[in-house]
Amino acid sequence: MSTFQIPYVPPNPSSWGPPETDDTSANAPKAKFHLLPYAPFGRSDRIGRAADFTSSTSWGGRPQYKDRRRYGEDQGKNEGFQYRVDSAEQSSFQLVDTTRAAPKRFVAPARRRQQQNRLRQLNARRGGAQANDRETNRYNQPQRTRRRNNWSRGGGGRGHGGRGWQSRVDRQASVAVRSDWVKVDEYDLVKLTKLRADVPKEEDLLWCGFLDQYNDVYDKVSTKSSTSLKRSETKEFYPVTTMDDPVIEKLAIENAGNVFATDAILAHLMSSPRSVYPWDIIVQKLPNGTLFFDKRDSSQFDYLTVNETANIPPSKSEDDSNDINNPDRLSLEATMINQNFSQQVLKSSKSRKQFPLPNPFFDEDDADGMEPASVAFRYRKFTLPDDIQIVVRTELHGIVKKRSESQYMTAFALNEFDSRVAAGSINWRDKIDSQRGAVLATELKNNSCKLAKWTAQSLLSGADQMKIGFVSRSNPKNSYEHTILATQFYRPKDFATQITLNVSNMWGIVKMWVDLMKEMEAGKYVIMREPNRAVVKLYKVPIGTFEEDDDEEEEDA
Repeated sequence: MSTFQIPYVPPNPSSWGPPETDDTSANAPKAKFHLLPYAPFGRSDRIGRAADFTSSTSWGGRPQYKDRRRYGEDQGKNEGFQYRVDSAEQSSFQLVDTTRAAPKRFVAPARRRQQQNRLRQLNARRGGAQANDRETNRYNQPQRTRRRNNWSRGGGGRGHGGRGWQSRVDRQASVAVRSDWVKVDEYDLVKLTKLRADVPKEEDLLWCGFLDQYNDVYDKVSTKSSTSLKRSETKEFYPVTTMDDPVIEKLAIENAGNVFATDAILAHLMSSPRSVYPWDIIVQKLPNGTLFFDKRDSSQFDYLTVNETANIPPSKSEDDSNDINNPDRLSLEATMINQNFSQQVLKSSKSRKQFPLPNPFFDEDDADGMEPASVAFRYRKFTLPDDIQIVVRTELHGIVKKRSESQYMTAFALNEFDSRVAAGSINWRDKIDSQRGAVLATELKNNSCKLAKWTAQSLLSGADQMKIGFVSRSNPKNSYEHTILATQFYRPKDFATQITLNVSNMWGIVKMWVDLMKEMEAGKYVIMREPNRAVVKLYKVPIGTFEEDDDEEEEDA
């Protein structure tokens, strides 16, 4: 049998590899490879192929700058491994010319050239010579060339709504993270959709305010018999946060629950997996374990979003600060439409239902001719397992008479600003009478988070009906005049099923946050959604955070 003899390997205790020696005799251990050039190698270096003729060029034969820069830095190193061209062999090598001959230029007949010259002169007199040449050259191009040029100009392509390729939008956070904030943890919004919890039992604690009756005339509104949206200039709305509510303060002193929030804040947490824009919610934990879910006074929390979940949402740039389709302007417009619609669809105060307690936020001494809007504040307690008692201030907007039976309702408005600008939108005036389901499906795609939040608010308030209005601009270029094109009633539970909003998942998200905050120590926390990632982060902040900003705003005012 053949035997394998292990070659002699000289030891080198001071370094890797064979020891350094000047001995070049035949008996020396390094004599065999002494003149072999050494190439340094790192494990992070890229190893190309033996004959890679495409590594330094990209599609179309254009050299890549990065490859040229990388290879240029390595020139002059490892010269022993560099390829050397044999001059004798190179002199006998020839390339075969495979380029195609240039096609002969088409020359139009003399009559056609005269007609083209005459058209150019006529358009030049009208000031349109440049536009005519551009259009003529465009339609003389092949179809594939026109399509490529159209993409290069941002004209869009198939399936992109004519908007072209859109670069990634880098949004700013809703609040700046300060150096004294301590990050507790972060959570993936997609994973929140898998949470489940039993639907809790509800209990009414207090009723405040009043409600007007719904006007049945608005059930017959259509594009042919549309109604102008009126401004409720004498109506006052109160989006008061949790800590500023005197009724919640009283209920907290009476130990009516151990978690307190408003329906807007709780509904926002329930629909948070559908959100795209950044947001933040404040959580304060008292030493006795009581939790308050709050919001910042200077936040954009109470303003409605427009086309937040669309494929191409409205974007903000430096040059469109005065544009009526700017996201901030659209948000303000949508909020104004929603408030005015909720009051316009109601009758006068003759059929008003007054509750035992008045509106807790209305002060007659500071009214100045204003009156509170038709809103009933319904304070309810929801009991979850593990001794979780959530007290929520909910809102109802009116009363509906159905077969001599009174039902509570909420009212919200979807708005159309410009179907030609909004990507993926359809013209409501053409489809809303005959294909209202298609219009609602489009709005569900573009405003999924907003519709889910409205549905969650209606479920929290125990509303029997949910009224949705379709309001459009009278003129796409005018953001101050609007028209009601249609209205539709929905039952909140049925509508939640229609928009795939799982009620068990809603309460599972709430229970997750409550259980998480029960394990934290007393203090103030901020739940903040990342602006460019579907991630929610929890920060522990100092007690006085945001209070100094509020004091500065009051001094400036």
